[in-house]
Amino acid sequence: MLVDGKWQENWQPVQKADEKGRFVRQVSSFRNWITRDGSAGPAGEGGFEAEAGRYRLYVALICPWASRTLIARKLKGLEEIIPVTVLNPVLNDQGWEFGGGADEDPLFGSRYLHEIYTRADPHFTGRATVPVLWDMKRGVMVNNESADIVRMFDTAFEHLVPSDIRLYPADIGGEIDALNAQVYDQLNNGVYKAGFAVSQEAHDEAVEGVFATLDMLEARLTGDYLFGDRLTEADIRTFVTLIRFDAAYHGLFKTNRRQIKDYPRLSAYMERFLALPGVAETVNMDHITRGYYSIKALNPTRIRPTGPAHVAALLEAAGVPLSAR
Repeated sequence: MLVDGKWQENWQPVQKADEKGRFVRQVSSFRNWITRDGSAGPAGEGGFEAEAGRYRLYVALICPWASRTLIARKLKGLEEIIPVTVLNPVLNDQGWEFGGGADEDPLFGSRYLHEIYTRADPHFTGRATVPVLWDMKRGVMVNNESADIVRMFDTAFEHLVPSDIRLYPADIGGEIDALNAQVYDQLNNGVYKAGFAVSQEAHDEAVEGVFATLDMLEARLTGDYLFGDRLTEADIRTFVTLIRFDAAYHGLFKTNRRQIKDYPRLSAYMERFLALPGVAETVNMDHITRGYYSIKALNPTRIRPTGPAHVAALLEAAGVPLSAR
C-alpha cells in the first residue's frame, strides 16, 4: 500500500481487522462527482462537467466493485463516452499492474495503478484500489467509489446519451438505499468478511449474514428483478457477487454452506441479468478465478480449480467467449 505517497511492499499482508478479527474495508478517498453542468455533486468539489471522451475508467475484471461501474456503463450506453482500461487480474507485490495480457496505461505509461494514485495525490496513504475514474482534461482523479460512479453514470450523461433505464429512480430511492445497505454489509462485503476473518467467531458471524441475505433475496424475487419489473442499481450490486460466488467465494472464502445453483430463483435471476444487453461482456471468469486464487494470504500455492462446470455452462449460454470462461 502507499504511505505518504511511497509504496510499501508487500501488497498482500493479512487484511486489516478489528479487535474481534473482523475484516475492515478501506473507505474510498476521492469523492468528486461528474454532473451535467459541472456543479458540485453530493460530495467533493465542482468542475467536473459531463463531456464525451473526457473521463477514463480504470477497472479490473476480477473486482466486483469495478464490475458495478462496467455494467452501469453498458446499461446506460456510455461505451463511446467513457473509455476503459482493464488491469491485470493478478495482484503482485506492487498491487494492480498494467499489461501482462491486460491493457497498458494509455495516459501515462504507468506500470502500476499506485502510480496513478500518486499522480492524483503525491502524499496519498492507503491501498490503490479499482475502480478509478480519471479526468483526462484536468489530470486529476474524480472518484474511486463504485457506488458514486454508478450513480454518475445513471444521470450525468443523459443529455449526451438518452436512456429509458433509470438505475436509481427517485420514487423508490429510499427503498433501494435500505436494500443496498443490507446487501452490501451482509453479502457484497460479507463474503470478504468471511474470507479475510482472522478469528473463527468473525468468520462464523459473516457466514451467517451471507446466507441469511441470500435466503432473503431468494424469497424476495417474485418478479424479474429485486423491485418487481424495475431494473435498478440494487440488481447490479447483487449480480456482481452472485456471478462470482460459486467459482470463487464458495471455496476460497469458505462460504460453502450452499452454492447459488442451490437457489432456484437466484439462479434464474442471475441468468436473466446476464442476458441483458452488454452485461455478459463485463464478465471474465478467467480473470475472476486467476485473480482471487492468486491472493497469497488465502491460497499460497496459487493453484486454482478448473470448475465449477455449471458456471462455465451458464457463461457459454450467455455467449461469453471461451477465453473469458
